[in-house]
Amino acid sequence: MSENHQLFGTEDLRGKLTERGYKMTPQRKEILQIFVDHSDYHHMSAEDVYGILREKKSEIGLATVYRSLDLLSELGILIKMEFGDGCARYELNTSDPKIHHHHHLICLKCKKVIEFEEDLLDELEADVAKKSGFQILNHEVKFFGYCSDCRGKED
Repeated sequence: MSENHQLFGTEDLRGKLTERGYKMTPQRKEILQIFVDHSDYHHMSAEDVYGILREKKSEIGLATVYRSLDLLSELGILIKMEFGDGCARYELNTSDPKIHHHHHLICLKCKKVIEFEEDLLDELEADVAKKSGFQILNHEVKFFGYCSDCRGKED
C-alpha cells in the first residue's frame, strides 16, 4: 500500500480515540505500535498480536488484546477482515476511506492471503448505485481458490 495514502499518524490515532471519548491507554498504544512496527505483515489476528506482546515480555492479556482490537476497528483505526476461516484479522487503516481498499485472494489449502491492489469494479459499483439508489462508500472483494504454490504441488 502506498505511503501517500497514509491516513493515521500517532497524533491522528490519539485524536480518533479522544474525539469519541476514549483515552490512549498504554495498552492501546502498545498494540497500535505493533501494527505500525509490523506494517509489512498484514492481516494479524489477536493471537498474532498477543504473541508479539509475549515476545516483548508485555503483561497485556489476550482479553485486553481482543477488546482493544474490537474498539480500534469500530473507530476505523484498524480494519477488521474475515477470510472464511473463523479467525478475524486486522490491519492498520492506511487508506483514505474514499479510496478503495485492496482486495484479497485466499488460498483454501494453505490459508495464504494475497493482496490484490487493482480495482476493477468501479463500473459495476456505479451501475449498482444507479439502479438501487444506494450510496456506496466502498466495497470489499475476496476470491477463494488455490495459490500457485498449492496448485504446483498437485501437478
